Amino acid sequence: MRSLCESEQPPGVLAYDGNNVVGWAAVAPRSETQYARSRTIPVIDDLPVWSAWCFRVRPGHRGTGVLDHVLRGAVEFARENGAPAIEGYPVDNAGAKVDQTMAFVGFRAMFERAGFSEVSETSSVSGGFPRVLMRRDLR
Repeated sequence: MRSLCESEQPPGVLAYDGNNVVGWAAVAPRSETQYARSRTIPVIDDLPVWSAWCFRVRPGHRGTGVLDHVLRGAVEFARENGAPAIEGYPVDNAGAKVDQTMAFVGFRAMFERAGFSEVSETSSVSGGFPRVLMRRDLR
């Protein structure tokens, strides 16, 4: 069964609890992702941004802050690789419960905690919630 956020195994960052991987975030230049051609998530300028777009947390570790850690790791990975900015396309769920099968895009609140700001609405919806384009400047 294929994940909704993977066509192949995208590059990413991992979170560990000891020797066990407990979280993962996909991160890469937007130009190398499906978002470079998206009809529902806009490209807002010609800045060569990176994207953090898919998140996984191992059962038993959800609700423990792993998402915040992998998003911070994605930001640092993008920065270390010369990204001028990083974007995400999370659901704007206003704190409402999101079905776990649709939560892989992340949540607006976690992006805000990591210093991202909304820069655009999108026409994309995940799990019944609108998705927003959020960006963090890395320069």
